[in-house]
Amino acid sequence: MSNSNTSSSVVRVNGVSKNFKRGTETIHVLENLDLEVQQGEFLALMGPSGSGKSTLLNLIGGLDRPTEGTITVAGERIDTLPDRKLTNWRARHIGLVFQFYNLLPVLTAERNVELPLLLTQLSRSERKQHVETALNIVGLDHRTHHYPRTMSGGEQQRVGIARAIVTDPTLLLCDEPTGDLDRKSGDDVLNLLQRLSSEHGKTIIMVTHDPHASARATRVVHLDKGRLSNQPTD
Repeated sequence: MSNSNTSSSVVRVNGVSKNFKRGTETIHVLENLDLEVQQGEFLALMGPSGSGKSTLLNLIGGLDRPTEGTITVAGERIDTLPDRKLTNWRARHIGLVFQFYNLLPVLTAERNVELPLLLTQLSRSERKQHVETALNIVGLDHRTHHYPRTMSGGEQQRVGIARAIVTDPTLLLCDEPTGDLDRKSGDDVLNLLQRLSSEHGKTIIMVTHDPHASARATRVVHLDKGRLSNQPTD
């Protein structure tokens, strides 16, 4: 899989703030954030619980909109896109990896990975080829017809990653992808994410609270009290 985006900057967040209302109170979650992520970069986003890490990830993925500021991803200003266009844009450009896998238990690995392709114009045979490629990349081509309940947590997460990359998205967003895994399974997932970045050119933003996980990234950014600070990896 290769990324067709030619711009060196995949993500540009400028002056972004996000507020939530709780009764008459306004909660300031993010305040005037600036962030740029380059093509092929593996960025770890760290911070304490409640610091706004997942909120920022959701904004970059077009799952939520900022209160103020602009967000440009893959050359598209997404904070002003109408809902329908935003949904189509997200299907083309964003792959999501969740902490708890979010696999459908009644579907095999193959069918779970195929789900995002059902929104495309690909033929059945083309979808099958894409699914086989994705499962091969994550090392699970031998588990194609297995159900989630027969797989380990690490294998389920790798199926989740295959589902996220099957459309060859511009950007891979991972929210605590190793948070529910033991160390060995977590290392397998982190090895896979590193390969997707270094060998397949994928741009990855990973939310994590684990320094062991963030050490795999090419850059670490800390979010605390709604503000960002850079911290280089060793």
